[in-house]
Amino acid sequence: MDSVRITTAFIPVADPATSAHWYSRILGFRIYSEDEWSAVLRSGEGVGSTSLTLLGPASGIQAKPGLGWATCNFAVAGLGQARSDLEGQGCEPSAIEGAPEICCFFTIRDPDGNTLLITDR
Repeated sequence: MDSVRITTAFIPVADPATSAHWYSRILGFRIYSEDEWSAVLRSGEGVGSTSLTLLGPASGIQAKPGLGWATCNFAVAGLGQARSDLEGQGCEPSAIEGAPEICCFFTIRDPDGNTLLITDR
């Protein structure tokens, strides 16, 4: 295998459609599909695009919503501004932590209580 890349992250949610609209409004993802089993959201186009799949109970996922750890990270430009923007949208971001030479980050929780890791890279 020459190059392997992660293209999709999965997060358990109670209601895929409701969660999809929250992720779209708060983090800017485009909703690609949604039904009672799952919702697929996208960021970017083509080969460099990534997907986020929100899995509801009907999907058969064994993980329950409310993960205390992040399944992936959401990289943003301007970490401080992103934190302020999310706070302004009703999220309760943690303090920015980390090391500038490695990675800086903060966390928020989605409406299902899943921890989301917001990073500068």
